[in-house]
Amino acid sequence: MKRNSKLTIAIAAAVLAILGAVAVYAQDKYSLKSPSGIAFADFKGYEDWSVVSSARTEEVLKVIVANPTMIKAYKAGIPGNGQPFPEGSRIVKLQWKPKKSTEAQFVVDVPDVFSQAFVMEKDSKRYPKTGGWGYAVFNYDAASDKFTADPKSLSDCGNACHTAVKAKDYIFHPYQKR
Repeated sequence: MKRNSKLTIAIAAAVLAILGAVAVYAQDKYSLKSPSGIAFADFKGYEDWSVVSSARTEEVLKVIVANPTMIKAYKAGIPGNGQPFPEGSRIVKLQWKPKKSTEAQFVVDVPDVFSQAFVMEKDSKRYPKTGGWGYAVFNYDAASDKFTADPKSLSDCGNACHTAVKAKDYIFHPYQKR
């Protein structure tokens, strides 16, 4: 009887150790925070948010998505009407390295490897020095299938660039007609 109990305890301990290792290995990207404290969890569900716009540089394909609060504001004419986006507005710029499509009958670049999520959130109390916007970058490593908070990404990291569009409440991309 004692032998069976010890065997059962040993098996249970081994199973728990394996499950613990799996839980540690399987990353929850929403547990990440930027160095300035912006939580990736604030952007939970971004994968299903509406598209605002897209952009392209030589190195990166970008799709810009926004939460329902910000989409509603865009549809009401913000920022073109001179009004700021409401508190709680969130926007994410998703970035991929491009590749040439091997299937299309014409020359077209398509997303290849996902690389980064650049996020912005409107919270005037937390970010009074940057027009009410907080900025963070979460890098993605395809080889490990993990996100990391960019260590150089402070809450005002994007503000230097976004100051150029201060008149549009620091947002570059308009909501595109569709």
